[in-house]
Amino acid sequence: MSTAKSVAGTVDPASCESMAEVREGVDAVDRALVELMARRFRYMEAAARIKPSRETVRDEARKADVIAHVKAHAAELGVPVPLAAALWEMLVESSIAYEFVRYDEMRG
Repeated sequence: MSTAKSVAGTVDPASCESMAEVREGVDAVDRALVELMARRFRYMEAAARIKPSRETVRDEARKADVIAHVKAHAAELGVPVPLAAALWEMLVESSIAYEFVRYDEMRG
């Protein structure tokens, strides 16, 4: 049995010896990703609270910068860059939509 541990006490991918270990690791990573998404959306709530006007919610220059940084980091880590770019496009657009909703709710 493998002993190298990684995310949330799971076996490191390189040390997996069974599909049960692989699935346990994938499930742990998925839980961690959802927790990070929840934290990201709390930052969107903070942005909605802080931004001075509704017109400042969408910032195309910031969006481009975020996606460019993600693509560079994905390339460094060997993650397929087109996949990372597509995921972050969806994440950023969803974040902007969420921020608009929260902005309106806070001032409604």
